[in-house]
Amino acid sequence: MNEDINSEGRLGPPAGEAELRVRRIQEKLQQLLRQRDLLLKENGKLREELRQTQQDHTDQAARLEQLQQQVEILKATKAAMSEGEKRALEKRLGQYIREIDRCIAMLGE
Repeated sequence: MNEDINSEGRLGPPAGEAELRVRRIQEKLQQLLRQRDLLLKENGKLREELRQTQQDHTDQAARLEQLQQQVEILKATKAAMSEGEKRALEKRLGQYIREIDRCIAMLGE
């Protein structure tokens, strides 16, 4: 065994070897702390990416619902309207669009 009686009168490793062990432990600790910091940064980035992806998914789901409603409306109006009713609807929609354009222009002034 490589143990000596230390300065306190106890049996243990030589003083130089103990200092070397302490230094190695400190180096390992520093390395682990650096690794931990890197992992915390990566975790933060991944959490933000996940949050953004979830928000995108929510937005896309809302857009899909809106489009499905529009499809249902178009199906209902196409089947139930005569040619004259369709022209009247297009005319009304055109009027609404022009009115909205005027409102936007007034807001821009």
